[in-house]
Amino acid sequence: MNETSTLWQKTKHFFHLFIPVFITQISLFAMSFFDTTMSGHASSADLAGVAIGSSLWIPISTGLTGILLSVTPIVSQLNGAQKHKEVAPFVMQALYLSVAVAAVVILTVLFAVPFVLDNMRLEPKVHDIAHRFLMMLCFGFVPMFAYNVMRCFIDALGKTRVTMLITLLSLPVNISLNYLLIFGKFGMPRLGGVGAGIASAVTYWFIFLVAVYIVHTRQPFSSYRIFERLYAVSLPVWKDLLRLGVPIGFAIFFETSIFSAVTLLMSRFDTVTIAAHQTALNFASMLYMTPLSLSTAMTIAVGFEVGAGRYRDAKHYSWLGIGIALAFAAVYSVVIFVFDEAVVSIYTTDPAVQTLARQFLVFAILFQASDAIATPVQGALRGYKDVNAALIMTLIAYWLLGLPVGHVLATYTDWAAKGYWIGLISGLAFGALFLLLRLIHVQRMQQRKPLSS
Repeated sequence: MNETSTLWQKTKHFFHLFIPVFITQISLFAMSFFDTTMSGHASSADLAGVAIGSSLWIPISTGLTGILLSVTPIVSQLNGAQKHKEVAPFVMQALYLSVAVAAVVILTVLFAVPFVLDNMRLEPKVHDIAHRFLMMLCFGFVPMFAYNVMRCFIDALGKTRVTMLITLLSLPVNISLNYLLIFGKFGMPRLGGVGAGIASAVTYWFIFLVAVYIVHTRQPFSSYRIFERLYAVSLPVWKDLLRLGVPIGFAIFFETSIFSAVTLLMSRFDTVTIAAHQTALNFASMLYMTPLSLSTAMTIAVGFEVGAGRYRDAKHYSWLGIGIALAFAAVYSVVIFVFDEAVVSIYTTDPAVQTLARQFLVFAILFQASDAIATPVQGALRGYKDVNAALIMTLIAYWLLGLPVGHVLATYTDWAAKGYWIGLISGLAFGALFLLLRLIHVQRMQQRKPLSS
């Protein structure tokens, strides 16, 4: 990253960071998207099974990946402070930690998932697909978490185009494997939704190995000599990573797990309702990649400016990112409203699923403004290394306010499954308000000039 002085320079530089991150996130999401859509074209049971499996996996993966996101603000601030020699040992410790995290997740999936699925009222075929989908994903956990460390290191240096290219390379690998394994093409077994799990695991290994090669051989990454030596495990460094990363991870977990919890609670409804819910939620999640990408760009930009002691510039980047997010939210709301029929037809050809999914999409419009505020604000707060308050705020907003509202409406009113969507909207709105107030407080505490400047 470079120092900027004018709003135009900041805008140009911010988009230079954001656009590659956005393409990267869309490409990563595309793996889940193609898992879902291609499974849906195999059968409604495959779609529901992958939906349930993903609902168990996504909050775990995003929450624990969030712990590793502490690499980005730390490396970004080290880079801004010109402390380049401290980067390599830190990144290696983060890689060690990622392997430990993956081991814990594998054990959790192996022993806890069967118990969870057994206690859900799922149709036998959906239960079987969800279980085997998750078992296949286990083979990709180690490279997935390790790749996220490599990605955070690369992005923290402002080279977001590199991770974009890595992810774009992986997309045809994932789609091709899905085609072969879900539908049983070219002599491969027809595995349905289970094949999607195998395809994702293989793709995780691919992107990790490509990232290692680039970091080891290409400038400016090779100048940091990340793999020059093997460092002994340093528990103090792990402690520093976890001190910053655990609040980040749990804040992300509380946000993503609320959606998964709703999907799991919907298991009491029929397969059509589960499939329709997953269709609408999957599309809304794709749109969420925009504020999520803006959040990453804000962490890099704000962290760099804070590390250099330029707090006024950090503030400008924060509000610039929120403004851009709101503009995207307005466009996406129009897209959902106008093209709802076309959207659901991408996921399924089942008329009953299509009809219900279009109704759920109406509620997804109301997600947009809240996501456009809450997610980028969290990115800015990470740049300031202010993460503990966000943890508490997301817990209260999503789990103590949003989910109870949804449960009451779904259980005791005629809204039924739609009541859960109203609860999600409520939780997101509370979260956006709480986090925005926190950012204003942090900026007033740290900036050299008043907020109104």
